Amino acid sequence: MSLEKIENIIIESLKEYNQSLGSSELKNCTAQTRLYGEKSVLDSIGLVYLITDIEEKISDKFSKNIVLADEKAMSQRTSPFRDVETLAKYIQNLLEE
Repeated sequence: MSLEKIENIIIESLKEYNQSLGSSELKNCTAQTRLYGEKSVLDSIGLVYLITDIEEKISDKFSKNIVLADEKAMSQRTSPFRDVETLAKYIQNLLEE
C-alpha cells in the first residue's frame, strides 16, 4: 500500500473536517501536520471524527476494514496520531498485516 495514497486520504479527511468547521486552519495540511498532542490542529472531537472518516475511506479504497483507536494504537510508545505521516505509516502497517 502506498504511503502517499494513505497520506492523501488523511489530508482529504482533514480538509473535509475543516470545511465543516468553516475554518482555514487545516487548509494547507502536509505530512507534518500535528494531529494530536502539543500544537495539534484537532480537539478530541475532531480527532474522533478524523479517525472514523479515515477508517471508512480506507475500507472503501483498499477493501479492508481497520480499527485505528484500539488497545494496540493506545499502547504504542509513540502515538500513531501524532501527525499525518505517523498515522499514515501506522495505517500502512495495519493494511499489510
